Amino acid sequence: MTVVRTPFAGPVVGLSDVPDPVFAEQLVGAGVAVDPTGTTGEVTAVAPVDGTIVKLHPHAFALQGAAGTDVLVHVGIDTVKLKGEGFTLLAKEGDTVAAGDPVVRFTPAAISAAGYSPVVPVVVLGSTPDSVPQDTVGTTVAEGDALFEV
Repeated sequence: MTVVRTPFAGPVVGLSDVPDPVFAEQLVGAGVAVDPTGTTGEVTAVAPVDGTIVKLHPHAFALQGAAGTDVLVHVGIDTVKLKGEGFTLLAKEGDTVAAGDPVVRFTPAAISAAGYSPVVPVVVLGSTPDSVPQDTVGTTVAEGDALFEV
């Protein structure tokens, strides 16, 4: 059993409410999303599990979990189009991290101002649709809280 923690505090929404069909239809995996809309200032997204950063882009990172659970954290929707602007990397590809270690800093208001959604899907890569518990959807999680267990 792996506990997947929130990358930052905020309201939890179902993937079906994410404005991107790849996430909404769970094509990359099941999970939930955390919505930083309305957060003032910068937000630091942290590692949701212990593991190794296998892919790191300003707008997204993937962790190979130490317990075998691979997790993707995607900061915003279509934010690849920002070409890294407004994101600060706090780790590097290949780093071994513990849950709670900072990975990327971003400003939700800047993402919204550019016309994109700042909602952050957190998905278990390669998992089957609807295979992740949705207990936290509709709640607001605090920093370090569990989003779900797999």
